[in-house]
Amino acid sequence: MSVKNGAVPNEENKTVFSSLPVYFPDASEKLITSEFLEASSGVVVIVEKFGKVFAPVVSDMNGNITKLQKKYQQDVNLYEEIETMILREKAEGETFATEALIWLKRALHFISTFFQYIITDSDSERCTQDLAPFLKKAYTESLEPHHGWLGTQLFNVLSRFVPNRKNLFYILALEKYHKEDRVLYDLRIYHQRMAACVAHLTRFYTTHGLENL
Repeated sequence: MSVKNGAVPNEENKTVFSSLPVYFPDASEKLITSEFLEASSGVVVIVEKFGKVFAPVVSDMNGNITKLQKKYQQDVNLYEEIETMILREKAEGETFATEALIWLKRALHFISTFFQYIITDSDSERCTQDLAPFLKKAYTESLEPHHGWLGTQLFNVLSRFVPNRKNLFYILALEKYHKEDRVLYDLRIYHQRMAACVAHLTRFYTTHGLENL
């Protein structure tokens, strides 16, 4: 799906979200593999802008996207929908793509939850500058249950370097000042589709008993 259903903002109003080639696909149906993976790569682009200290997160997401792309390229017609890819793998007793998608889904859940906290905070008109507590809460709800002690300690270090609200919105506005309203507008649209895909995949994994491989 094209960004904003084909509506292209002018350069002055562009944000990191509206500059991405695609948003996440419609989660009311099976997910088109190519669109989902391209949209997931877009999340990596966003996280990269948070700073080099987030390199481990970027590396992990890229690794899982690459694995899923490798599986997809084996038969792009058969694996047009990512659910078909996973169920075919389950039937064959394999877990290569299934595990990659689990971890990609968890990372997307983490970022999506972080965005949700920012949106909720903005709606309350408090506009908290320190976003580290939001990042920590998002991590607790998504990745921490699946990480060991070392992973949790690494995250505690990363969370100290998350940009504050003013700087993050400047980054998301492609380094343009006084564009917070535009960033928030685009973030709401982007987050809605992203969160829907995460929820869809979570239900899919639970329904087919794949969450705790």
